[in-house]
Amino acid sequence: MSSAGSPLGEGEGESEGDGAAPGPVRPSGLLDVLRMASVVLDPQGRIVLWSPQAEELFGYRTEEALGQYAARIMVHEQYLDLVVKLFSEVMRTGRSWAGAFPIRRKDGSTRLVEFRNVRLTDDQGGVYALGLAVDQSTVRRVEQDVALSTRIVAQSPIGLAVLDTDLRYVSVNPALERINGVPVEEHLGHTMPEVLPHLEIDAVEAAARRVLDTGEPVVDQFMIGRTPADPDEEHAWTTSLFRLENALGSVLGVALSVVDVTEQHRAGLEAERARRRLAVVADASARIGTTLDLERTARELADVAVPELADVAAVDLLDTVVLGRRSTLGPSESAVIRALAVRGTGAGSADALLAADPPGRVARYGPDRFVTECVRTGLPVMLPQVKDEDLSRVARSAEAAELLGRAGVHSYLAVPLIAHGEVLGALDLKRTGNPLPFDEDDLLLARELAARAAVQIDNARWYQSVRDAALTLQRSLLPSHPPVTGGLEVASRYQPAGATSEVGGDWFDVIPLDGGRTALVVGDVMGSGIPAAATMGRLRTATNTLASLGLDPAVLLEHIDRIVGEFEDAIATCLYVVHDPHERQCLIANAGHLPPVRVRAGGTPELLDLPTGVPLGVGGVTFSTTVVGLEPGDRLVLYTDGLVETRHHPLDERLDLLLTLLHGRPDRSLEEMCDLLLRTLHEPDNFDDVALLIARATPPGGSAPPGRPAASDGATV
Repeated sequence: MSSAGSPLGEGEGESEGDGAAPGPVRPSGLLDVLRMASVVLDPQGRIVLWSPQAEELFGYRTEEALGQYAARIMVHEQYLDLVVKLFSEVMRTGRSWAGAFPIRRKDGSTRLVEFRNVRLTDDQGGVYALGLAVDQSTVRRVEQDVALSTRIVAQSPIGLAVLDTDLRYVSVNPALERINGVPVEEHLGHTMPEVLPHLEIDAVEAAARRVLDTGEPVVDQFMIGRTPADPDEEHAWTTSLFRLENALGSVLGVALSVVDVTEQHRAGLEAERARRRLAVVADASARIGTTLDLERTARELADVAVPELADVAAVDLLDTVVLGRRSTLGPSESAVIRALAVRGTGAGSADALLAADPPGRVARYGPDRFVTECVRTGLPVMLPQVKDEDLSRVARSAEAAELLGRAGVHSYLAVPLIAHGEVLGALDLKRTGNPLPFDEDDLLLARELAARAAVQIDNARWYQSVRDAALTLQRSLLPSHPPVTGGLEVASRYQPAGATSEVGGDWFDVIPLDGGRTALVVGDVMGSGIPAAATMGRLRTATNTLASLGLDPAVLLEHIDRIVGEFEDAIATCLYVVHDPHERQCLIANAGHLPPVRVRAGGTPELLDLPTGVPLGVGGVTFSTTVVGLEPGDRLVLYTDGLVETRHHPLDERLDLLLTLLHGRPDRSLEEMCDLLLRTLHEPDNFDDVALLIARATPPGGSAPPGRPAASDGATV
């Protein structure tokens, strides 16, 4: 038997039909794509097996997971009771269970995961539970890719088949069934000569063996003969052969395409167009929607359409849609359209590009314009042959119509961009250098591209709208403070998350207190978007109110903890510092936050060793206050985790880099130091936002009381 990775030639090896045991074969690459996690639990629900894929999916290392109750580290707290009940039923009845629900990863993020759970019994009668888990977005993407491929193959006018490494049919599409005149089931498991014994097919089979051995494809090999589909007439075909390999490079077999070229030009053109559609759709799948940036997604759609589908492509959205409102146009209304992307290539495209609205421009198209008709009706508009009188309805103005005429625009197609039943805009296509007019096949491809891109554009515009709203709310809630307050010189920064993430709930505050003292606050609400920003605003208000009472930092955090406990599903970390310039010291309490950095004047930066505490909202835990000295010239650096945490580096390594950047730079202003830390540490695609606060102690207005000793570090109240 020939293995999937090493197909044997004629006369070599044994076939499975000879009774030989199958040899080892290389694994499929599909499992690597799915990244399926395996977890085994004992009857009490403790983890006894934790696969490397489980480490990746849930974020816990094997040594952290083994022995733990699975529900504590694998399940979102909202679904804890349900999952415990399902686990009990699986263990009691032995019936497997499958479903999807959110899990909370170690880093606090939430992910939707599909589960398959079955009961296992060992040879001693012991009972265990096996759980298989896969990220649902990965499963959905694979399902969509498979569905798309199946649909294209099933509807293709080209005969398509897959042959295994013994050149036996394993898959045949309806088109090849019709061409050969042999039912699909009579193909499967047989070779080409066995299926078509009266057809001179030896040359095709020999070519297939060469493709299997060398990997070099054979394209458009010509063949003439008769098949059971039409035994009285000779037909002509071209055949193409391609070797199929999985993600690991293992050879799976040969793909065979058969095109009837009896009507040479028509069938040949149809075959080329079918292959082109498949390539363009595959290209669109990979290139459109790589980010949630609206303009970039529009550019990706235009780049896919040119030059495969058109010489000039424009992506336009209704301006009301960009602004987050629905738009309905009456028969006599103009369309206000915002250009997002335009792309051109080939002869005549220069003038056609000049006629198009540049990206970012908002223009009004009259009710008689074709693009207005397209977005008003939600139906495509196709002009295979553009006449001179049509140009005024294609272009926005008379000047633009003249440019289109000069460019030689001879065919036009506008396809609506529709997502969730809402018309967002239009994909506008023109041909200048390509001599062929748009036809029904082009319309089908354009609609497919528009449908796929519209969903991505809709996601991008809503994401942008929500992110802008959250960022506006976040910035409106952050304080403005004087550069010098009490005995401190202060500088601060807020940096929102990168374009692929939402705004979070990071905040800082500088609060003047009685007696020249100053409270410094830095915190981070877990979660993102408007809910996190709103929770942050409530916490900041509560902190400001309690700070005015002059409470000890630990007592203040206990009050805040009770307040957060009243919020729904709210958790936050917080560092609260009270600086006393006369005592030359700080009182610090920590609620699950990263430690601040103290930089002594002329000294080495150090992470302050403080009791970490637990995050706010956990409840039932007391906090402690630590006394830390801060002499004039000393600096205190407070920050949120978005400054130092990344997906690619250990936290200790990043904290060391922070200390290195702070070392030996006494001449830098606090503003310059803030910019340096953000520029160096905050990565552009970081998934979290950053709050940064740097304070430098200044000499107090009056001298300290005589005989008072200097503050000592580490005293805990």
